[in-house]
Amino acid sequence: MRATGIRKAFGDKPVLRGVDVALARHEVVALIGASGSGKSTLLRCLGLLEPIDDGQILLAGADISDPRVDANAVRARLGAVFQSYNLFPHLSVLDNVTLASRVVHRLPRRQAEERARELLARIGLADKAKEHPDRLSGGQQQRAAIVRAIATDPEVLLLDEITSALDPELVGEVLELVRDLALGGSTILMATHEMAFARDVADRVVFLDQGTIVEQGAPADVFGAPREERTRAFLARFTS
Repeated sequence: MRATGIRKAFGDKPVLRGVDVALARHEVVALIGASGSGKSTLLRCLGLLEPIDDGQILLAGADISDPRVDANAVRARLGAVFQSYNLFPHLSVLDNVTLASRVVHRLPRRQAEERARELLARIGLADKAKEHPDRLSGGQQQRAAIVRAIATDPEVLLLDEITSALDPELVGEVLELVRDLALGGSTILMATHEMAFARDVADRVVFLDQGTIVEQGAPADVFGAPREERTRAFLARFTS
């Protein structure tokens, strides 16, 4: 996935000011920056959940930002998980996880459920398959939401501050799942405030400030020897 010159404003307030970002296959990129820097808006634009005002978004070489593109067909190739779990409360965990596989990708129920049960077992939720979301902890709901996103083998996984709504003791179990996905070769763009996790898991770190990319590079470079004063000032909040 590659985005160039992405601009987005809400009313007269610019949020993204000509952002260029690329994501290679099997690459894990951590998007860092203060609240309000544009991270969530960028992810929503890349996932075609928000229209862009200017720029271009390419997926596998095709321009998916073209207004003539079938946005639903593109979204079916992506996986997205946000701060709120967005599980359907009236469906069981199993039905939540298999919904897109069955309805969008037309996978037979039996095949979709086999895949879902395998994934749920992998993250310790096998015994929760028939439960409804309100019977799960926050960490369990967020893990179920991630499983729902990866059940269709998306080309790119977009993760937006997926631990920010969790109690501290639940953060670790969700990050461990993301770590496993990264090790398994998933292509991930994740906005996160978990700096230690970004440093340990990401292949590249992108620092976004006031709607522009200020600095990007290998985690060792960005965290160990940031070039820009704005990057140093931001990271100082986490080390002081």
